[in-house]
Amino acid sequence: MINRLFHIVALTMCTMFFFTSITYAKPTVYILATGGTIAGAGTSSTQKTEYKSGSVLINTLLNALPEDIKEIANLQAEQVFKIGSQNMQPEYWLTLAKKVNSLVASKEVDAVVITHGTDTLEETALFLNLTVQTTKPIILVGAMRSSTSLSADGPKNLYDAIVVAANPQSANRGVLAVMNDTILSASDIMKSDTTAVQTFTGINTSAIGKVWGKNVFYLNTVEKRKYSTTPPFPITSIKALPQVDILYGYAGATGKAVDSAVANGAQAIVYAGVGNGNFSDSVEKSLINASKKGVVIVRSSRVPYGATTQWNEVDDEKYGFIASWWNNPQRARIIIMLGLTKTKNKQELQKMMLEY
Repeated sequence: MINRLFHIVALTMCTMFFFTSITYAKPTVYILATGGTIAGAGTSSTQKTEYKSGSVLINTLLNALPEDIKEIANLQAEQVFKIGSQNMQPEYWLTLAKKVNSLVASKEVDAVVITHGTDTLEETALFLNLTVQTTKPIILVGAMRSSTSLSADGPKNLYDAIVVAANPQSANRGVLAVMNDTILSASDIMKSDTTAVQTFTGINTSAIGKVWGKNVFYLNTVEKRKYSTTPPFPITSIKALPQVDILYGYAGATGKAVDSAVANGAQAIVYAGVGNGNFSDSVEKSLINASKKGVVIVRSSRVPYGATTQWNEVDDEKYGFIASWWNNPQRARIIIMLGLTKTKNKQELQKMMLEY
């Protein structure tokens, strides 16, 4: 009996030693810097002072992080662009998507973090979500205050983004955005305030997770990404993106802006109409004429929340229009830009608008 007990204790001690002596390799997080306010600098720390976006290089931003970031991940960094995100262009999206796809294809890279200006962060996030082919975490992060501002939020946001990227739970969730302790999905994100640090919110849903120190908490209801290994728009097959313009509806709007967009080569027009994607008789006439010429017309709304639905005041099927449903104008534009690289069939494009 004593011998048996001794063997059990000995086996238990060996097992404990075996498990506690294992050392797990830290993930490698590759950071791509594009500029933005997170890399901005000014001459004063007050919020009223002007600053220049993208003037601080990524290595300087990393040096501002606490030393314990080295315990979380091995970091590599590269400066891709130095721009304010108001200057983000479709060709930059293609460059960035190809770069990300190249990185995540490597066994040496476990996750990618992209520093980005907040003005168009939601658009870049959606574009990457529809074109990047991986289950590895892809995180976009920005800041509302420049690096020289009082209470700059960039260092904390970047720290949190790296924590999220290094966390195994972040895999297979598509592209995410991390700011203000909050995790949002690229499939439902919107900048809602011009200056507040809590600017980003879900359009139709709430945050999918929170960051607390080195801890990441995801909601149990968060679904896994359904097209991670086979994105709907593989970037290798896209050489250039079509011209898609957004026009804004208002009381007294005429069709002149629509006519001008068509004359200047728009292959599609997203019309941010009033209410449920409505427009004046003058605008409707121009949109119908544009549709007859082969220009794809998408009805969206200037209203920030809710769906722009089919089968309402506008007869979409009769005129060949596409309803954006849950997508705001800027999201609808990206979906149509990518959709037109595959097809001009309006029924197929309408399905894409509902799916993505």
